Amino acid sequence: MFNTIFPKIHKEGYKFLAISILATFIVLIFSKFFGFILILITAWVYYFFRDPERFAINDDSFLVSPADGLVTDISERAGPEELRLENTTYTKVSIFMNVFNCHVNRVPASGKIEEIYYKPGKFLNASLDKASEENERNYFKVRLNKNNEEIVIVQIAGLIARRIVCEVEQEQDLKQGDRIGMIRFGSRVDIYFKNKKVLVQKGQNLIAGESLIASE
Repeated sequence: MFNTIFPKIHKEGYKFLAISILATFIVLIFSKFFGFILILITAWVYYFFRDPERFAINDDSFLVSPADGLVTDISERAGPEELRLENTTYTKVSIFMNVFNCHVNRVPASGKIEEIYYKPGKFLNASLDKASEENERNYFKVRLNKNNEEIVIVQIAGLIARRIVCEVEQEQDLKQGDRIGMIRFGSRVDIYFKNKKVLVQKGQNLIAGESLIASE
């Protein structure tokens, strides 16, 4: 119960939380009103960087969501040209994470990281479709254990976000639901896959590592 109410925070949050706590104590000396505001900000910083445990279905016949957030797009698209997949058609699901969502991202099914490609870019609103092509982003191509197909996960920085954090390496083996990284402050994750039935719809809220987004 304690871990549910007060989950651990991601290591990326330690610095921000320490700064916020220090600023709160200093401001409280001079103003209770502004100190109270900083207390609320500190609570939000803790909440933003939370990293709760998630429990995947452990069935690679399904893809679980790589991110918490709102499904904003489901469409048939060419694969990312950055990974030389522009001549292959995929189903793409976009998940928008607002500043209140957990921002830790997870792998949708068990497999090996075949390729990681980081591309710097702009910081447009991540809910916009052109953010997929213009914003700072990080690509993961994962070779699935079950059927040897590839899926692609793309972390896309948003209007406020300024850093994409990658926590895995090329050739690393991962189990369904394992953490792959996070994006700081408002962002989006796209997932590309083939030969699977979509189980979600636009406007649906998802939970990373647990919500089912596609099946064989």
